Amino acid sequence: MARGGGCPGQPRLLLPLLLGGLLCLHAWAPLAAAPQARAGRGQPPTPCQAPLQWEGRTVAYDHSSGRNTRAAVSYDGPNQRLRLLEERKGLIPCKKFFEYIFLYKDAVMFQIEQVTKLCSKIALTEPWDPYDIPDNSTYEDQYYIGGPGDEIMVQEWSDRKPARKFESWVGVYTVKDCYPVQETYTKNYSVTTSTRFFDLQLGITDPSVFTPPSSCQEAQPVKMKDEC
Repeated sequence: MARGGGCPGQPRLLLPLLLGGLLCLHAWAPLAAAPQARAGRGQPPTPCQAPLQWEGRTVAYDHSSGRNTRAAVSYDGPNQRLRLLEERKGLIPCKKFFEYIFLYKDAVMFQIEQVTKLCSKIALTEPWDPYDIPDNSTYEDQYYIGGPGDEIMVQEWSDRKPARKFESWVGVYTVKDCYPVQETYTKNYSVTTSTRFFDLQLGITDPSVFTPPSSCQEAQPVKMKDEC
């Protein structure tokens, strides 16, 4: 799978670019022991298989704007669909909240204003890029998040190529079930967006969330702004 440093058409990038972003990796301390020894008795670790369908929540942070935004997410890898529902956290004057439905097999994205149900229909120009660890990723580290008695082991991967290319993507995934924990993108040696995943549950409880509302039958062809 391709990993870009800021292409706005891919799901893992669309989420932070449309919503906003997160925390940096420096808050998580690495294990004291050699990570590769823990990962496989001296054998180089291989990327795990991330879940194909899940629901959860995200916090996305856009480093250029300094904005954090929370969203509920439904992710359907086999059908190349992604649905994001921005969460309201208190009253923000002149702030609009949207629902986004990405249908990559149809190459289209729907943006729905949550109050008025006004709808925009935008063509997707980038290919589907799932939430996973590509087979050609570079293993970076393995460590615990948390502390004794309350900790989760994760692995960190990137698209860095030794002696050839600095990383533009870093993904942190749990070792046990390969759930996404955090993804960070950089461009021109600066962090651009980062997204944290939490409260994940396997499966899609309501597949109808990927069906645009009837108001999208008269959708406008331009993206709506989130301010008055």
